[in-house]
Amino acid sequence: AWVSLFPDETELPNAPLADENTGGDSDSGQAMGLQTVTFAFDSFVLDGNSKSRLKANARILNEKPNLRIQVEGHCDQKGGIQYNLALGEKRANSVRNYLIDLGISKDRISTISFGKERLLSDEWNEASFARNRRANFVVTSQ
Repeated sequence: AWVSLFPDETELPNAPLADENTGGDSDSGQAMGLQTVTFAFDSFVLDGNSKSRLKANARILNEKPNLRIQVEGHCDQKGGIQYNLALGEKRANSVRNYLIDLGISKDRISTISFGKERLLSDEWNEASFARNRRANFVVTSQ
């Protein structure tokens, strides 16, 4: 007979995400001032607005040398799962590489792609798609 190791089945432990979110994330405005950047459809190229936000993010990171972050790449709900995971990875790496070019140590920045698995909006319109095409920041240690 199968015996549960957890007496109360409703209280199963949760595995942590890729890195523990200790300081909030930029999508919710809870990442110590770090700002989410967005991308054009089917692109991982940083536009002027994104570069501006990343320069501001680099200033915050320079002011807080112990801060470590995870850059999460996201896509809109169009396209296949594998394609969007790959595109999300390219977006996260594009952001990471730009921050490294701005002088942030690569050891302080991890990346992960969620593809289309963590949408900010699931509405099927261009405004929703544009919100979902992003790279956000999670503070992993302070």
